[in-house]
Amino acid sequence: MDPIHELKLRRLAAVDLDAVVALDAQLSGRTRRAYFERRLAAALRQPELHLQFAAEENGAFCGHTLARVLEGEFGRSEPGLRLEVISVAPAAQNRGVGRALHGALEAAARKRSIAELRTAAGWRDHAMLRFLDGTGYALAPNRVIECPLRDNPLLARAESVGSPVRDKPGDANDWSAPAQNDFEQLARDAADVRLLSAKDLEDVVRIDRNITGRDRRAYMQHALDEALRESGVRISLAARVEGIMAGFVMARADLGDFGRTEPVAVIDTLDVAPEYSHHGVGHALLQQLFLNLRALRIERVETVVDREAFPLLGFFYGMGFAPGQRLAFVKRLGK
Repeated sequence: MDPIHELKLRRLAAVDLDAVVALDAQLSGRTRRAYFERRLAAALRQPELHLQFAAEENGAFCGHTLARVLEGEFGRSEPGLRLEVISVAPAAQNRGVGRALHGALEAAARKRSIAELRTAAGWRDHAMLRFLDGTGYALAPNRVIECPLRDNPLLARAESVGSPVRDKPGDANDWSAPAQNDFEQLARDAADVRLLSAKDLEDVVRIDRNITGRDRRAYMQHALDEALRESGVRISLAARVEGIMAGFVMARADLGDFGRTEPVAVIDTLDVAPEYSHHGVGHALLQQLFLNLRALRIERVETVVDREAFPLLGFFYGMGFAPGQRLAFVKRLGK
């Protein structure tokens, strides 16, 4: 094809929503309007955490990219940029639009002193793999692991005993089980597991500081805000033992990032206070999370773990996780 002419790159704006949704539907074969509405709204609300660009050829919309700043997800200690979406109209493909959009992300990342970009792609997505190779990505030292909820032993044990009452009053987005139910001797009986709330911030910061040795209040505040406001459904949970928070899991259930067309839940952070380790708190959090996700008809959970974090990998593998069909990639940015 001929090279692109009069290409203009600019920040994505709220008025671009229809164009973004239409292009995505053209490429994916389905409409993911709710996902893009949330991502664009999040960028307007927290511009410091999002980089989103549009591409135009002769004034016509021909591509877009969405990325989010990584602060502490998956145990990270240095900021990064997570490339979530990059799409180019069929007529503009193979003409440098994708590279130009990615270049805009790189330039903006450097201005924010961000030293690396991260993303993930399915090992069968050959077009995306070629693009990542051509733009300088390499395999990351992380593993994307996933857990299908069908036939999961934690769920099988819970569902063999009974089901939580669904007609309780309160938050319509609260998919946690009631305090009194007929579950007996389940993993989640090790703690009182409930939805994470804004008032839990101090406990979340305390537990994270005890584990990491760092005060990541800003990241935890942003992550909690996202869990409470940006996700389509509230699924992040806190576990308490005798009224004291013993652990929490921050997760999101969404449709659209990394080109996914089926709903998946992603665990960003799972922390258990050191004094409650090996007391079943992590098991309790995951069992309740899995139950909630099944109620939402989400059949797969995913997370990213450093390949040398053997205790954490062992924990997740024991919960039914295994290496997934997606690969993690990283691109280091020079000065």
